[in-house]
Amino acid sequence: MRFVTFQLDANIEPGVLVGGQIIGLRGAGFESVLAVIEGGADALDRVSRWVRHPLSSELPDMAAVALQAPIPRPPKIICIGLNYRDHAAETKMPIPEVPTVFSKYPTAVTGPGQPIVLPGNSAKPDYEAEFVVVIGKRGRHVRAEDWREYVFGYTMMNDVSARDFQIATSQWMMGKTFDTFAPFGPAIVTADEVPDPQTLEISLTLNGEVMQHSNTSQMIFQVPRLIEFLSSVFTLEPGDIIATGTPAGVGFARTPPVWLRAGDEVTVRVEGLGELTNPVVAEK
Repeated sequence: MRFVTFQLDANIEPGVLVGGQIIGLRGAGFESVLAVIEGGADALDRVSRWVRHPLSSELPDMAAVALQAPIPRPPKIICIGLNYRDHAAETKMPIPEVPTVFSKYPTAVTGPGQPIVLPGNSAKPDYEAEFVVVIGKRGRHVRAEDWREYVFGYTMMNDVSARDFQIATSQWMMGKTFDTFAPFGPAIVTADEVPDPQTLEISLTLNGEVMQHSNTSQMIFQVPRLIEFLSSVFTLEPGDIIATGTPAGVGFARTPPVWLRAGDEVTVRVEGLGELTNPVVAEK
C-alpha cells in the first residue's frame, strides 16, 4: 500500500493511493498516517479491508487535493552522511568506519510540490537525493538480522543543504535544517512492496538534467546495519524516518559548483517509489 497525507479544503487527512485515486482513512478511524504506523499489523489489516469497500465520501476529488509530507512531523528525522562510496570520494573525505549521523528538525519538513525556500543568509544551497526508511516498530538494540521486523516502509527525501552553514563548524546540522530543507514523500510505500531495499535505482534531476544517478546497492552501511547501529544508541520509534545518504553528483562537488536558485525545479526518483518534485523559491 501507498500511504499519503493530503489536504482537502482546511482538513489534513491520511489516505491510501490506489490507481491514481486517494482513499481517505478518517472513516476507518485513523487521524493520521502516523496513527496507522503506530497501530501495527492490526491497523494495516483494518486499512486493507477498508480500501476494498470505501465510502464514496472517502474518495476526494483529486483535482482539489494537495499532497503533504506523508508524516508532517516525524518523531525523529535521522540522516546518514557519506554513505555512498562515490559521494565520499567526491567530497575528498575518508570512507567512514561507522555511520555518520546527524538530524533535521521537524520544521524542515515540507511535502511534494511545495516550495524549497532558499534562505537569504546562505549563498550555497545544494540538493541531495536520499532513499528513506520509515520505522514501524519501537526497538532498542535491534539485531541486524531482525531489521525487517522494524521497517514499516520506504519513501524518499531531498536532503537540501546550505553548504556554507554546513562547513562552518564540525557539526553539520545547522546547514541541514533550515525550514523546508526536508521535502519528502509523496507516499510511504509499505515494505511488502519492496522486497530488497538495496537494489533500487536512485536519481535526481535539476531542471530536467540528471545530476545524480546511482543504486542503493552502493550504500556503505546498508539498512540492516543502520538499524542495528542507531538502535544501539537510542530507541527507534514508529514514524521515525532514516534518510540513508546521497550518491555522487551533488552541486558543491561539481566544477564549477552548482547551487540551487529561485526558479529551479528538483525531482528525486527512487525505483518503485515514484518521484518527489519541488520548485525552488527565494525567501521573502
